[in-house]
Amino acid sequence: MAEAHQAVGFQFTVRPDGVDLKLSQEVIKNIYLSGVTAWKKRAIQFKSLVKMFSGRRPLLYSFQASLPRLPVPSVDDTIHRYLESVRPLLDSQQYNQMEVLANEFKASMATQLQRYLILKSWWATNYVSDWWEEYIYLRGRTPIMVNSNFYIMDLLYVTPTHRQAARAGNVVHAMLQYRRKLERGEHAPLRALGTVPMCSTQMERMFNTTRIPGIETDIVQHLTDRKHLVVYHRGRFFHVWLYTGGRHLLPSELETQFQRILNDTSEPQPGELKLAALTAGNRVPWARTRVKYFSQGVNKVSLDAIESAAFFLALDDEPQGYEPAKTNSLDSYAKSLLHGKCYDRWFDKSFTLISYPNGKMGVNVEHSWADAPIVGHMWEYVAATDCFHLGYTEEGHCKGDVNKGLPYPTRLQWQIPKECQDVIEASYLSAKQIADDVDFHGYLFNEFGKGLIKKCRTSPDAFIQLALQLAQFRDQGVFCLTYESSMTRMFRDGRTETVRSCTSEAVEFVRAMEDASATNAQRLALFRKAADKHQNMYRLAMTGSGIDRHLFCLYIVSKYLGVDSPFLKKVLSEPWKLSTSQTPQQQLNLVDINKFPKYVSAGGGFGPVADDGYGVSYIIIGENLITFHISSKFSSPDTDSYRFGQNIRKAMIDIQALFKTENDKKIVENAKPLENGKKYI
Repeated sequence: MAEAHQAVGFQFTVRPDGVDLKLSQEVIKNIYLSGVTAWKKRAIQFKSLVKMFSGRRPLLYSFQASLPRLPVPSVDDTIHRYLESVRPLLDSQQYNQMEVLANEFKASMATQLQRYLILKSWWATNYVSDWWEEYIYLRGRTPIMVNSNFYIMDLLYVTPTHRQAARAGNVVHAMLQYRRKLERGEHAPLRALGTVPMCSTQMERMFNTTRIPGIETDIVQHLTDRKHLVVYHRGRFFHVWLYTGGRHLLPSELETQFQRILNDTSEPQPGELKLAALTAGNRVPWARTRVKYFSQGVNKVSLDAIESAAFFLALDDEPQGYEPAKTNSLDSYAKSLLHGKCYDRWFDKSFTLISYPNGKMGVNVEHSWADAPIVGHMWEYVAATDCFHLGYTEEGHCKGDVNKGLPYPTRLQWQIPKECQDVIEASYLSAKQIADDVDFHGYLFNEFGKGLIKKCRTSPDAFIQLALQLAQFRDQGVFCLTYESSMTRMFRDGRTETVRSCTSEAVEFVRAMEDASATNAQRLALFRKAADKHQNMYRLAMTGSGIDRHLFCLYIVSKYLGVDSPFLKKVLSEPWKLSTSQTPQQQLNLVDINKFPKYVSAGGGFGPVADDGYGVSYIIIGENLITFHISSKFSSPDTDSYRFGQNIRKAMIDIQALFKTENDKKIVENAKPLENGKKYI
């Protein structure tokens, strides 16, 4: 996903206390700290484990202690799989050069680096995740808006109410219910395929969490139960209490508070309108500005209110959402969620909830603390609770009595000098340049879906990934390194792994599809071979035998030890010109989408990863719909998101036609003979 952008060509500085070929104090220290952090997490989860034995129903963390550690693959296996993955992308000379670099690495420093990783895997609960968070996310100094943050859309076809304050009231209340269940560990344990337990630690930082900027690296600040929300509307920041009399505000009470903000006609204070642009621009200017202008007085009080809030709510004043009659409605909706006006989302918050005047909602998510399925889990709960449990009156208001005695939301106060306003404007202009360059296309593929693909006896994900390879080749005329995000949450503290989808088998299939002399039977055989290969690669990634996280960690150790590896440097600098991810659906099964087919989400997406490449997120919705979220850059003369969407559509249909031909042939072969030798069907 967006992580692929950060994973290319990242750099960091290590200042070891001393480098010794047998023992590096810095790497040992880092491994030790990883273990300390892991043990602290175990202590926090112990309360939930105690609760497990006090009841019959398993709780969120019931299986956490029994999850296995992520294994460290052998260097030989990883390098073998890596060379296999780049073979279709390199000519013979390039491949031979890479093979030489790989063999030199194995013969020189690989054993030493591997030894440190094995040591870390024994001590820490996960040998990858803390380094992944730090070096891929928190040490990045470029803007996180578009480059790292991602978004999730509202229900595709249904808007429960067109009253902005009412919809926000229900959704915020549902989020508070979700948070309470989360804090008590009362959500059901997460399971892959409904049976295999998965790690839940990413969920711990969903609320009350903010990314704090630093000069060299950011930190993730997570606080205990926060009792307020900060709301942004037309350039003003408001503090809203979420509790009264020791309980959550009811949906009707929240609606009242949000409507009061919408009705407020006061003007922004100097520098307040675009203040949040600081979180959209480069990290170093923001870090310096935060220390210089927001470390004391009213500015510190107001910034603390934002950073300590449960989450951030933006009440927008321009409607968004999917409109079938409007060609580019999904495109506009996605760009609004991804970057907005560059100053109306607090991109550092764990998530910004976005509310539109037509009742639509959405979420912009900071990526360092968690991956998309975690937020998707919460969003499914919220949507089901909003529509099927809380509901609305006939007039579209939240149900319940109106409490007019609540104290009004209060404005946050700022004293922002001209020098600080200049920094804010510079961050805004930098962010706007990035936002304006995002070429987005949202596409609903409804010719067929998961139901028909499964009848073809193939994996829907493999089908789509091979369609993406065919579309990429037709769009660009070349194959490219392809990133598909898979999860490793069957292991403790697991996050993601990369599936390198452009395999030799996929290339062979695509070439056959473009070869007029190839028969459909040959193409279909090659498709099945490529699909089987993809499924095997996905299984390896999920079960700890992937390629990229292992090489990434070997590279980190090499930097701590102060040794240089041309092989690892080459691997970590390779661009992912096609970055893909599937958004999970129905993690909770709270809504029967066969009975309520309109109550489905449009999924989510992320910004372009490479300057001359595509980012593609897709969600398989029910049996008959697949939604694609495609991003690229207008500044690239070689890409066009709409064109790529059309190439995806044609590739999907062309692959399905192979199975149609096969089925027609089987029907004829199984037909009953007539007396004249012909067959009838």
